[in-house]
Amino acid sequence: MFFGWELNLDWSDRLASVNDKIEQDGFEMIGYLVMMMLFKGIFASLAGPVPSYDMQRVLSTRTPAEAAKMSGLTMLVLYAPRYLMVAGFAVLALVYLTPEFEAMGASIDFETVLPLAIDRFVPIGFQGLLLAGLLAAFMGTFAAFINAAPAYIVNDLYKKYVNPEASQKTYVRYSYVASLILVIIGIGAGFFAESINSLTLWITSALYGGYAAANVLKWIWWRFNGYGYFFGMLGGLLASTFIPRLMPEVIDIYLFPLILGISFAGCILGTLLTAPGEDEVLKAFYKGTRPWGFWKPVIRKIQAEDPSFVPNQDFKRDMFNVLVGIVWQMTLVVMPIYLLIRETQSLLIALTLFIITSYLLKKFWYDKLED
Repeated sequence: MFFGWELNLDWSDRLASVNDKIEQDGFEMIGYLVMMMLFKGIFASLAGPVPSYDMQRVLSTRTPAEAAKMSGLTMLVLYAPRYLMVAGFAVLALVYLTPEFEAMGASIDFETVLPLAIDRFVPIGFQGLLLAGLLAAFMGTFAAFINAAPAYIVNDLYKKYVNPEASQKTYVRYSYVASLILVIIGIGAGFFAESINSLTLWITSALYGGYAAANVLKWIWWRFNGYGYFFGMLGGLLASTFIPRLMPEVIDIYLFPLILGISFAGCILGTLLTAPGEDEVLKAFYKGTRPWGFWKPVIRKIQAEDPSFVPNQDFKRDMFNVLVGIVWQMTLVVMPIYLLIRETQSLLIALTLFIITSYLLKKFWYDKLED
């Protein structure tokens, strides 16, 4: 039973035939998608929290250990229920709506699959609760970005370069104006978007390749400075904006390495062609965060002043935890999917991996956290 609807006895056969077709037509795309998820996990771990709801959750904690525990708990709580719901609607749509979609042929609009499945298989009362939950999730993400963006515009641009002596009320008013302008621009851009799918592909592949490099290098390379960050972000954003238009026949996922390479080139050129950061700033940053990476010149200067200072020596353990954490997160994604499509063997394998990786993270990550 699923929301009052009972699957026919032959649903497994129907789903198997659909799976065969997906394997024939989309195996290569799925492979690239999985690689994107792996690379995103690695780069996200290197880059740290982005300035959105992730950063706001981190800033709400009291210590680095609490921030790490919060991030792990968020994945554990959110992933399984999310993909349980998504996989449930996907199974219903594949089993019962595939004939209708095949009849549409090339005119099928894939963005109508989820609304159609909700309309067909969810009773009226549950529809309201489900849509309210989806809208709440959207507003939570949307509000986080709207809160973060004015801070950059007002604090980093207006306050620093235009009017540094203005009152706090002035900065607050300009924050309101900036938020309103961003909302209007976002709504206007939505009317010109071809589809939600195209936007999602662009954001998760092309655009992500445009800003990942700068956010990684800011932690692991002592020489990296503000100019490198600016030109890396600028090059990546320009590449992610224009390259998909210049190469419309290429799917955005395939453009990720090219855009990422352009962004890295902008970071490196912008850094090496300008002066490095001030020694006192670099030393204070390393003492406060102790990131691993290419920081030996800064470490030598700190140890010259304080021979007892111990740099970060946990690179191997941290990278091990990153790789284990990626596998752990992937099991949270696939377990509810395997459960719904009745792939018992695959479910048991994923469950076993989940237990093993949970133990490894408990021993080598959770137990090693320091405030």
